[in-house]
Amino acid sequence: MNVKMKCKLDYSKEIRWERNFLKKKCKEVGVEKEFTAYQMRLSANYVVVFLLLHLAFTILHCVMLLTTCEDRDKIYIDVGCYTLSTVLVTLVLWPSANPKCMPRLRYKKYLTSVLAVVFMVVTDLLLNIYHYHMDDWIIGSFFDTYTLFTIYMFLPIPYILPSLVLGISVSVIYTSYFVLYLASKHRYEISNVAHLNYLSVEISHQFCVNLYGAFFRIMREIIVRSSFLDRHQYVMEDIWLRSAREQEKVFLHSILPPQISQPIQEDIRNRIKFSEKHRNTPINIRRDRIMAIQIHPDVSILYADIVNYTYLTTTLTVKQLISLLHELYARFDLAASRYTVQRIKFLGDCYYCVAGLTRPDPDHAKCCLDFGLCMIDNIREVRAKEKLDIDIRVGVHSGALCAGVLGAAKLQYDIWGSDVVIANRLEGTGLPGHIHTSERTLQMIIEPRYEVQPGTEKARNDPFLQKHNVITYLIPFNVRPRTIPDLDIDHIKIIDSETELKKQSSIGLELREEFKKMPVGPISVKENFKEVFQLWGKDKDKERIRARPVIGIYLLHFRDPRLEYNYMHQPDYMLKYSMLLAWVFGLNLCYIQYVHDSGLVKNGVIVDLVVMLSLTVLLFLTWYKKLCFLRYSTQDHKYSRISCCLFRVAESIQRSLIKRIGIYMYTIISYFSIITVMLMDCDREEYEVVHIESKLYHYEPDMNMCFHPWLLTNMVCLIIGMSLIFTRIPFMMKVVVSTLEAITYMIILFFQFEYIVHHSLTTNPYFEAEYAHCLLVIITLLSLYFKERQTEFNNKINYKWREELLKKQHDAFIADQSITILLHNILPAHVANVYLTSLAKHELYYEDYAMVAVMFASLHNFQLDLPNLRVLNEIISEFDRILSYYRDDYLVEKIKIVGCTYMAACGLDLRFSSVISQERSTHESVIQEVLRARRSISVLRKDNYASSEKKEEVVFVLTTFALDLMRTLWTCNNDYRNVPVDRDVFTADMSIGISSGEVMAGVVGASQVHYDIWGNAVNMASRMDSTGLAGQIQVTEETAEMLRKYGLECNYRGMTFVKGRGILPTYFVGIDENYEFKYIYESRHHNLSDNSDSQHGSSEKNA
Repeated sequence: MNVKMKCKLDYSKEIRWERNFLKKKCKEVGVEKEFTAYQMRLSANYVVVFLLLHLAFTILHCVMLLTTCEDRDKIYIDVGCYTLSTVLVTLVLWPSANPKCMPRLRYKKYLTSVLAVVFMVVTDLLLNIYHYHMDDWIIGSFFDTYTLFTIYMFLPIPYILPSLVLGISVSVIYTSYFVLYLASKHRYEISNVAHLNYLSVEISHQFCVNLYGAFFRIMREIIVRSSFLDRHQYVMEDIWLRSAREQEKVFLHSILPPQISQPIQEDIRNRIKFSEKHRNTPINIRRDRIMAIQIHPDVSILYADIVNYTYLTTTLTVKQLISLLHELYARFDLAASRYTVQRIKFLGDCYYCVAGLTRPDPDHAKCCLDFGLCMIDNIREVRAKEKLDIDIRVGVHSGALCAGVLGAAKLQYDIWGSDVVIANRLEGTGLPGHIHTSERTLQMIIEPRYEVQPGTEKARNDPFLQKHNVITYLIPFNVRPRTIPDLDIDHIKIIDSETELKKQSSIGLELREEFKKMPVGPISVKENFKEVFQLWGKDKDKERIRARPVIGIYLLHFRDPRLEYNYMHQPDYMLKYSMLLAWVFGLNLCYIQYVHDSGLVKNGVIVDLVVMLSLTVLLFLTWYKKLCFLRYSTQDHKYSRISCCLFRVAESIQRSLIKRIGIYMYTIISYFSIITVMLMDCDREEYEVVHIESKLYHYEPDMNMCFHPWLLTNMVCLIIGMSLIFTRIPFMMKVVVSTLEAITYMIILFFQFEYIVHHSLTTNPYFEAEYAHCLLVIITLLSLYFKERQTEFNNKINYKWREELLKKQHDAFIADQSITILLHNILPAHVANVYLTSLAKHELYYEDYAMVAVMFASLHNFQLDLPNLRVLNEIISEFDRILSYYRDDYLVEKIKIVGCTYMAACGLDLRFSSVISQERSTHESVIQEVLRARRSISVLRKDNYASSEKKEEVVFVLTTFALDLMRTLWTCNNDYRNVPVDRDVFTADMSIGISSGEVMAGVVGASQVHYDIWGNAVNMASRMDSTGLAGQIQVTEETAEMLRKYGLECNYRGMTFVKGRGILPTYFVGIDENYEFKYIYESRHHNLSDNSDSQHGSSEKNA
């Protein structure tokens, strides 16, 4: 039966832990140079650790020799040679202990490493030869395993291949010494099979130690490169996120001042965090609504209005008009930034701003007046350049105001107050080319240098100015003061490009600084001396010392259990390499046991077979996925169910800490089961008798009678090494296991097989063999512990850094989200994205739309004082809430709020689909009204409505939105009527005007990006509102015809005077007392029913 193909191989996670892939990736991202520099720092730290360890081991060795040897005269030369060797090794490696002093040339690193190894090896072998010739004392080599560990783990050799060459050379030297010197000149015969077997065991041991060292170097490079790339990736993401957030923040603060935007951002962040913690709990959008309004008691307000703007709208195209406004407003914005004046907004041809708003300024009155003169100068330059008949009126007044934002959508910074109205009236009653200012403003000028003339007659007769006793003056434009140089847009572009170059260089500098902060070890020598000898270190050092307890000193465990748990439960994608090394070590141990038990003891064979079979199965499981990847990486291959099952088993082992610990403990137990067989095969009493008789009768005993102690010690050293190097096993567990292994073996040496060990080769004259064995085990354990401690510390610090950065990125992401949400709540999403990605704020951005519906809705009988602002904020927020139901195909875009006027449009979305045919979970009124309109169309027109009528559907949608606003206002009226404190405050009615047609939308000016629309439809909608009646929706004749196509009644109002257009016919949309549309087909059906009833009645009467 054929096995079906069912899955594909996913090796994307594992390949990130492949050495070749990581090397290629480092070169791709351009961090190979920084990686090499970090390797130098890492090597320097390893050299420091080695020098301290080597000094400690030398002292321990010499002390033991001096305290345990009977004839000290024989070992003084040993102590002297060891001391001299340690001094020479320290002198040679000392330059490499400091990364700043580390030799830059590669051959110098190799030379110092080779010299250190030569000193250690020569000292060891020369002492052996010396004692053999001078004292006729045969001693074994002591530094072979220790030297090999040193080569691979501590010496500053940057690459693996030179380390392998040096390590193999040392192994060849020791093996040659074993063969050529001891074996041939003393008691062994090379032709003896047993001696050849022991030679092969020595070679296999040297091979395993070199393999262990190479494995450590490869694993260290993989881990370091992976950590390095992780840090590069996270730093780049952090830089990008901070840069984007900073860009958005600057962009946001150019629209809303920080004191207004920050409380709103904080509220948005709290809502985001609340939604993350309570995913299944709906968020109450209306809870704790923020009213972001502040009072500013001492400011100056400037209003400016372009004269003959209405004439320009009739003589210029919309595009030409927008280009002209952009040039003017860009000039105004640049001048405002120079004179520290805050532009609020512009309303068509009206531009108003405030000085002393964002920060207190005692010269705010002077700044406003100078800015007004600058505006007059700018518009005259444009008038001469474009040859247009335009001018500007400017009104300036000083006083107090309320500033902030109203509503919950498309927030815009605005100002309110009686002094704001005074400034507006001053502009309206002023003269072109003059600044019309109040007496209060002039009194705030310390050194007046303006030509002052009496105010206009129109201002003296203005009721509002008379009510507030405002005396006015005119300041004509003569010569604009040029104390500050001009700054044009081209110069700003150059500054922007220079800023971008500085930003790129700062990113590279920050990356290098972050790489320098990467840890190289638990504690440096310099810091160690500071802790011991200095209690008055710098604050930074004290902070770093106090920060260290985050990780345990000896077992390097996180003190935060959650962090330790997450660290330990990381998947192990290097498990296959650990299993390969474990398999080789197991094979080596089985071979040693085979050589020892030449008679093939049954128990030994069974143990060996079980161990190797189980290790082979685990090796196959962990390597099968990689072998399949190597075989089919270039092909689109599907695998059988068996292969898929093997993949899942391997992935399960990689992800499960419990399973990995189980494999780890099984491997260690398997090794010791082999050693146990060797120990059980040894008869101690028989060995003692035979050994004594061989000494008495001078014959060579059977060497296979019992285990060879040094072979067993070397085996235990390898097992300790395997216990400590196994990847992704908790460091605490590895330390405990390896320590127990060493203690158990030393107990065996001293208490169970003391006679056999005592009569084995020693390393120094009169130095008891069991001490030599224990010293080698202790040196191996401590060397590998400190090596692994360095690696584990770096891994944990990198992990903690990564977790902290991820938390910072999450917090930054929430902050970024709050800024993005706020920006999208100020500008349409596509406009905000354009300005955040590709467009500078001083460039013109516009869009053309063939059919857009525009609405103005104004509240009447509503005074803009502080109590009423709170009420207005609630009403506008309710209006904005209605916007959320007009998304997708029913997109209604809020444009702005002007005083008590709410402006919106439908049809501005770039994604806008004119066809409204899909049923969605949307506001009920929209669905009902659209369905009723469709039925009306089907009654009035039997054929399908044309594409032009599809475009006109935006008019109907916006009219439905306007009706929803009237319903909402009616609800607010009822709510506030029941509140006694607000009964006298809230007595507002609303008129609405709607028009439609071609519209241009975009952003003009050089700062405070504000999305606006222009065109005849905008002007007509404004006029329909201003000439309309409360409680009615007034539309133009063209708009009425479109609405009638959707079945809505549009009642002829009459001929209405419209400023700039003359007398035009206008219409009211049919609305009943329940705020429902009146439909034509319903009226006709009602009339037809009445006629039918009357005809039926008359026929009955005639009958």
